[in-house]
Amino acid sequence: MGTTNISLPDSLKSFVDEQVKQRGYGTGSEYVRELIHKDADRLQMRRLLLEGAASAPAEPVDASYFSAWRERVQIAMK
Repeated sequence: MGTTNISLPDSLKSFVDEQVKQRGYGTGSEYVRELIHKDADRLQMRRLLLEGAASAPAEPVDASYFSAWRERVQIAMK
C-alpha cells in the first residue's frame, strides 16, 4: 500500500481525531480512506445515473414483466 501525507490545519486535525474516537476507527487514515471510498462510490453512482439518463428510453414495465422475472429466478434457484 502506498502512502500519502496530508497536511491539515489544527481545526481539521482535531475534527479527524474526534471522528476516529467517536466512530471507532483505529487511525485517522482509516477515517480518511472511508471518506475517499464513499466519494468514489458517489461519483460512480452519479456517472451511472447520467449514463442512464442519456440512454434510450426503455420499454414500459408492467406486472407481467415482474412475474416473468420471478419465474426465471425461481427456475434458476432450483
